[in-house]
Amino acid sequence: MAWWDDAQHPLFSARPAEIYKDKENQNYSTVSRYPSSEKNSSPPFLPPTNQGGAWSVSPRRLSTKSSKCLLTFTTFLILTYLWRIFLNGHFHHGQCESNCDCTFPYENLPESRVGELRDTLAGYKHRSDECNVSSLELHQPFGHVCPDRNSMLTAMSSGGRVGRDAPYVPRGCDMQWFSTREVCEILGRYSQVILVGDSMLRHVIGAMNILIREDLGYGGVTDWNFNDEERRECFCNNQFDVRDCSVQGIFSTADVVKHDPLSLVCPKIVPEWSMDLRIEQMVRYPIPEEERQRLERAIDSNPSQQKAFVLGHGLWNNLEIDQSVAWLDSVLDTINSKLKARTRLRGRSNKRNLPILLMTPNAAGEKKPDEWIISQGNKALIKFEHTMAVEAAKRRVDHLGTWNMSIQATSYDGVHMDMRGNLLKAMMVVNWLNLLEV
Repeated sequence: MAWWDDAQHPLFSARPAEIYKDKENQNYSTVSRYPSSEKNSSPPFLPPTNQGGAWSVSPRRLSTKSSKCLLTFTTFLILTYLWRIFLNGHFHHGQCESNCDCTFPYENLPESRVGELRDTLAGYKHRSDECNVSSLELHQPFGHVCPDRNSMLTAMSSGGRVGRDAPYVPRGCDMQWFSTREVCEILGRYSQVILVGDSMLRHVIGAMNILIREDLGYGGVTDWNFNDEERRECFCNNQFDVRDCSVQGIFSTADVVKHDPLSLVCPKIVPEWSMDLRIEQMVRYPIPEEERQRLERAIDSNPSQQKAFVLGHGLWNNLEIDQSVAWLDSVLDTINSKLKARTRLRGRSNKRNLPILLMTPNAAGEKKPDEWIISQGNKALIKFEHTMAVEAAKRRVDHLGTWNMSIQATSYDGVHMDMRGNLLKAMMVVNWLNLLEV
């Protein structure tokens, strides 16, 4: 009789075991329900067959052959699991670069984006131990790219970091870190991209110039007129961290074309590339008339040429909502009067709104001066961001919040971000430009 046929054993319905107390050892034992003649026939684990009867049986030992089969099967499962982990880590998501931490957020990276696991800044001028900035330290691709402008702005505004100065992760869907060629192609769709605002916007255009000049050392500043001391003092991060250097930022690509045209990479890789990337500084409300007129003169009035505007304001008016809204309306009115275009179409219309993006200020850092902690601290900044997002939506203006992307990032003076933070801001602007209907 085979071991699995023991259920048919004639003794299956034998009397229940009797429990007794071992008086010497003070332990409870059981007497087998099988007579001594059947001791060599151990049945499998079976339930009791009567009500309330105590029982105890010992399962039959597996044969040596069965034990070997079970061990082989278990080993096979373990090896299969380890092999799948190996494949996922090394092939499914692509080979990571040596300076890339291949953990989060790679788990959900589609095969179509494996090619983005590269440091796009690796070939930039002045990349060295003294200026070692990798794009993979700023953002690492994960998941799927946001499909439209609204989802992209929401994701970039509400993301976060897993640790201080860790790569920034948009929420829900991902942004892209474009190569220089891709940045040039996106900017080349526009005749003008004009930034209007304060020093935070001046730093953003500095970072954008680093991208189109492929120069980490001096790409954001007018290095063509630097003396030896300025070249020492304004190198790499100091383009942004040292005020005397940041005020010598590039305000227009026309200046680069005039003084150092060979430093522009875009004309070399995109045939007939020509566009005007510039900033007009308008920092407070009321806006001085000469600043308003300067902006008006800077705007090309040709309606057939595609334009985009990036606006930034807040700190110079101490985050006062009424004054910031008035500043926004004044800038929009100036753009509208020059282009004779409706910048704030409401309701259903076949016409598109002129592409305008409002960037609110980044988070305050630990070096924020004490006298500004109450009026310009993080509580005030996050309330300002939320309120201005609503005001922008009322005017059909896009909004990009930068509080989330900066709260765990380095701020060299408690107000402004360093080169890494501004490169991330610049790439966010490029992602917005990429999704506009041109």
